[in-house]
Amino acid sequence: MGVAVTVREVPEHTRDELAARAARAGMSLQEFLRALLVATAARPAVADVIARIRSRVDATGLRVDAAAILSARDADRR
Repeated sequence: MGVAVTVREVPEHTRDELAARAARAGMSLQEFLRALLVATAARPAVADVIARIRSRVDATGLRVDAAAILSARDADRR
């Protein structure tokens, strides 16, 4: 079972834009916002991703320089 969440002081133009996006998606504003919140919570925060990457680099000692990254990218495009 879910819980109710109230957000106050949302600017009118923001509410209108979100309502328009919901309508284009064939959803009510409530359904649209619920889906947006669930999707946002399912993704890790950027800071958490960066921290995990740094801990892996520290644990393995492996580093890849920019030239190697660009070379690998370019190899995929051939």
